[in-house]
Amino acid sequence: MSPITILMIVIVAAAAATWLIPAGKYDTLEYTDNAFVIHSSRGDSTIPYNARVPDGLGIKIAAEKFSSGSIRKPVAIPGTYHALQGNRQGIIEIIQAPLRGIMDSIDIILFILVIGGFINVFNETGAMAQGLRSLSAKFKGRESWLIIVLTFLFSFGGASFGMAEEGFAFYAILIPLFRAAGYDMLIPVAVIFGGTQLGTLASFTNPFSTIIASNAAGVNWTDGLTGRIFIFIVTTSIYIWYIVRYALRVKKDPARSLAENTGEAIVAQASGQQPADEIISRRKSVLLIIFLLTFLIMIAGVVWLDWWLLEMSALFLTASLVVAIISRLGEKLYLKQFITGAEGLLSVAFIVGIARGITFVMNEGNISDTILYYSANVVKQMPPSIFIIALLGLFMVFNQFIASSSGMAVLTMPIMGALAVIINIPGREIVNAYLYGMGIMGFLTPTGLILPSLALCNVGFKAWWKFILPLLVILFVVCSIFLVAGIYLG
Repeated sequence: MSPITILMIVIVAAAAATWLIPAGKYDTLEYTDNAFVIHSSRGDSTIPYNARVPDGLGIKIAAEKFSSGSIRKPVAIPGTYHALQGNRQGIIEIIQAPLRGIMDSIDIILFILVIGGFINVFNETGAMAQGLRSLSAKFKGRESWLIIVLTFLFSFGGASFGMAEEGFAFYAILIPLFRAAGYDMLIPVAVIFGGTQLGTLASFTNPFSTIIASNAAGVNWTDGLTGRIFIFIVTTSIYIWYIVRYALRVKKDPARSLAENTGEAIVAQASGQQPADEIISRRKSVLLIIFLLTFLIMIAGVVWLDWWLLEMSALFLTASLVVAIISRLGEKLYLKQFITGAEGLLSVAFIVGIARGITFVMNEGNISDTILYYSANVVKQMPPSIFIIALLGLFMVFNQFIASSSGMAVLTMPIMGALAVIINIPGREIVNAYLYGMGIMGFLTPTGLILPSLALCNVGFKAWWKFILPLLVILFVVCSIFLVAGIYLG
């Protein structure tokens, strides 16, 4: 079953849920034009900017967080949940959902298409192939170290600045390298997507999850920083061990690969390609340096210059032009290769957009807040240790409906932060439960990046499920231990 088909089934299921789950919604608070706006079913009301407004509404977020732009999305107001008349989603809404999702995801889609164009233009120069042959030769017999280093770097990117969509650019580089090393196509997915996703679990400076969630919960994001760095080291070490163990097993016996129809290909690649050292020409060396600098500039821009998808897309477009000029491709060949590369990732771009359509169905049906409301009422009656583990499980469930880390944060943190005060749980552990829940289930959430990642490597979701499920059980146990320890030792 194709990823797009799976997503359409999920959209239909979400629409069906709007016929079964009562509709309801929290009032929300938003900052705009030096004023606070309260959105409710009765209409909007505007309050002149005042530092005491959020606290007066039970929102433990400093007012300057709104005015500075740290909190950009509407924040749920605790205690304001109210039932609404059902807005059941039907056939028309189901048909419109993927289209609305694509329209709403145009910035991500544009980024993916531009990356496809850039990679294809770069591949036309031959520098990639020559560089990969040289790199493969240098790591011959030590490919496991390549997995270790790259997985750590991707995990660090996810934990530090929220690296996610940026990983798409690396598949074209690493797929041939891992194939030549004798690994199956689960390895590039595990290293790139899995690495960045694992980083979100232990995000220590990620502005799109840790900082926004901490602000929304009314706690300083540096509270718990040491613990998050520690769990980053622990979980990344476990994950690297898990991948390397599988990779070595498959390399030794390709028949043990979980990826469908890859055993013979692995054998052919491993036995038929023995890269030899070769001297890289000066021009291709310059092109490889430009390629590397493009990604370094992208990372620096995201971390220090507040870049996001538009700026990153512009960077890769500029880099493709620079590569074309240095390699003297010519206008017609450059445009042909760029468009062909974009076409190659069009299906991936559609998957990302259609996944966003699920959120539209849930929101239009007014059931997302209902799920949160009743879930919160259940867990607030529990002892602290049971509550925090149950909360971890709830965030894992919520992740199936709200894949956006920032969207999840502003929707849930004000409510859960208020519950933490009632049950006497440190606010940082509420944030950690959110991070761990999003991080664990993000490995499987169809509305996230897993389906397009699998599509790039031609790997089925069933194979990924078999590969990753044992690890998720391990991560759940580890995270639960950290959460309980954080309550009683912190």
